[in-house]
Amino acid sequence: MTAAVFFGCAFIAFGPALALYVFTIATEPLRIILLIIGAFFWLVSLLLSSLVWFMATTITDNKDERVQKYLLIFGVLVSVLIQETFRFAYYKLLKKASEGLKSLNPDETAPSMRLLAYVSGLGFGIMSGVFSFVNTLSDSLGPGTVGIHGDPPQFFLNSAFMTLVIVLLHIFWGIVFFDGCEKKKWYTLLVVLLTHLLVSALVSIITVQSFNLCYSCGSARSLTHCAWPVFKPVS
Repeated sequence: MTAAVFFGCAFIAFGPALALYVFTIATEPLRIILLIIGAFFWLVSLLLSSLVWFMATTITDNKDERVQKYLLIFGVLVSVLIQETFRFAYYKLLKKASEGLKSLNPDETAPSMRLLAYVSGLGFGIMSGVFSFVNTLSDSLGPGTVGIHGDPPQFFLNSAFMTLVIVLLHIFWGIVFFDGCEKKKWYTLLVVLLTHLLVSALVSIITVQSFNLCYSCGSARSLTHCAWPVFKPVS
């Protein structure tokens, strides 16, 4: 049963992204490179967010529940701001590269910015989904039983669908963000930022509420792995 839950949740969370990769990315080497670069940009944004989070928790060093709540809000806010900053940096990099290719070979058609936005958004989304769901997914293999104490047994299923939504949203955010930059409609960038903040806040609230859950862990190490995604500002 644990293997069925593992593979089922894995395909729910990453199946659509895998299909998009196979049918729209894998056939073009340039798109694969751009996808990897986009994933790398997201990883660097995660590193900076983690450094800020570590510094904030070290400076405060306060176990008060109210302070921890404000720290979580601060972490989500900083994480989203850094991610969108790196999305903009990636847009500028692709813009410069596209202009450079046109100047070197005017006869060659450069990839459209909408296509580049889609590829970069998919790279952001896949890496975000992997980091937010991998620990939860590994715990679905056991030891432990979800819902053994009468709590909702759909925790892993809900987490899988939540990860799927985040992956797809990163694609949409990337397309809207790049389109706003191209047409200089800066309010669309604000819309992307605000919706990203809203989704991240909702995910954090749901995750914290779900932590009282349903999982009878077989060891302290498993419990630590369950808790880690709650306090890590990733979305």
